[in-house]
Amino acid sequence: MKRPIDWREDRSAVREKVAESARCVLPIVLIVVLLCLTAAPMKPDLLLSFLIGGVMLVVGMGLFSLGAEQSMTPIGTKIGTALTRTKNLPLILGVSFALGFAITVAEPDLQVLAETVPHISSTVLLLTVGVGVGLFMAVCMLRIVTGANLRWLLIGCYALIFLLAAFSDPDFLGIAFDSGGVTTGPMTVPFILAMGLGVSNIRSDRRAEADSFGLVALCSVGPILAVLILGFFYQGSDAVADLSSASFGSSTAIGGAFLASVPLYLREMAISMLPIVAIFFLFQLTLLRLPGRSLAKILIGILYTYVGLVLFLTGVNVGFSPLGAELGAELAVHGWLLVPLAMVLGWFIISAEPAVGVLEKQIESVSAGAIPGKVIQRSLSVAIALAMGLSMLRVLTGISILWFLVPGYGIALALSFFVPDIYTAIAFDSGGVASGPMTATFMLQFVMGASSALGGNILRDAFGVVALVAMMPLLSIQAVGFLYERRAKRAAVAPEHYGDFDIVELWEDAA
Repeated sequence: MKRPIDWREDRSAVREKVAESARCVLPIVLIVVLLCLTAAPMKPDLLLSFLIGGVMLVVGMGLFSLGAEQSMTPIGTKIGTALTRTKNLPLILGVSFALGFAITVAEPDLQVLAETVPHISSTVLLLTVGVGVGLFMAVCMLRIVTGANLRWLLIGCYALIFLLAAFSDPDFLGIAFDSGGVTTGPMTVPFILAMGLGVSNIRSDRRAEADSFGLVALCSVGPILAVLILGFFYQGSDAVADLSSASFGSSTAIGGAFLASVPLYLREMAISMLPIVAIFFLFQLTLLRLPGRSLAKILIGILYTYVGLVLFLTGVNVGFSPLGAELGAELAVHGWLLVPLAMVLGWFIISAEPAVGVLEKQIESVSAGAIPGKVIQRSLSVAIALAMGLSMLRVLTGISILWFLVPGYGIALALSFFVPDIYTAIAFDSGGVASGPMTATFMLQFVMGASSALGGNILRDAFGVVALVAMMPLLSIQAVGFLYERRAKRAAVAPEHYGDFDIVELWEDAA
């Protein structure tokens, strides 16, 4: 007799996930509130909407995390495994392109960026980035099936990227690199990571574990190349970024703004998840044929994911984003103090990125606990703090983003020769994961507000913050890998010392 789904167990899991997300989000909320009450006074209605948005963000992130575990991860793993078992390479590549394109076009982070970019049509940007991700999703599958070395693929791709960047329009540079970061958002990351794991499970060689990572890294390359190429052919408009001051006027207006946004995100998330659900049911009817209990659990997980993302995006976009721009503009009067302030925000905001937890759990699972998730999280916090400090340095000085990206990626690729392949793959995946919806909404708006208040060029000085957030984990996590590897080697060669009164039972060695 089949055991029915235990709803009490599900409720307990929801409470646990919501409490976990509250612990992640609370520090950033407290820091922002403290700044608003001291250094950068805000209008009460704006602060109230921020707090309401914070509550929605906590609940939404908790539901999303639970839903991703129950639905996106098993769907990706099972589709990846089923595709590989067909041994039909054209089918594998075709489905991978379709999935990559469909998921990306409806990715919430990308839609936020597309609406923020003033001089490129949002439809053109969405389609361009979708094609880029689709093509590189197919490249990812081809790499896993063939066992191609990730390091050399990344070196070739970034060499081409920086060659194109040297001749591209400066107004497209920040957008191109930001596009690479935002495409790997809360919907895409769990699915891509799990699909890579499913495909690599078919292989039995020792490199399969490392090859299950790296998909996010390569899928981040596609949009950068696609937008840089677009810049050579597309005539951008003269529109400027809209940073008009947000004002609600009353608590009724605040409630109306949130209620008006919910149907919008209900529709957007339905469109976003429809391709994944449709392809899953197609595989369920043809190749998977999961039993009823497993299917029901996945469907419940899809519902959690859907509701969680709607709440999360409503909270972030209505509550967090407007305050971000206002806060940046208000703090701009403090000049160089913006750098440490941005670093503090960056340190805590990475914990609120919903896809980071998904990556940490997969790293612990694949490495059998050899790479603790807490170590990954701490190295990410350091990386994002430095990235936000560099972003504010650009706002204050107007330095081109290439002065940071070229040496940064050069060092990251050089480090890949000195650390195990799995650390390189995890590092490049973490870069895409770190630049999620919190960075694309709150932190980008924060930097844009500061740039506008200082009279800077928003397109050249503010855009690119997501790119720096995506780059810094490449350095920090590979550094962690280098240190862990050296420690492991020292432990392996360290001689065993015995004290004067220790008993050494030689017959056990002889056995």
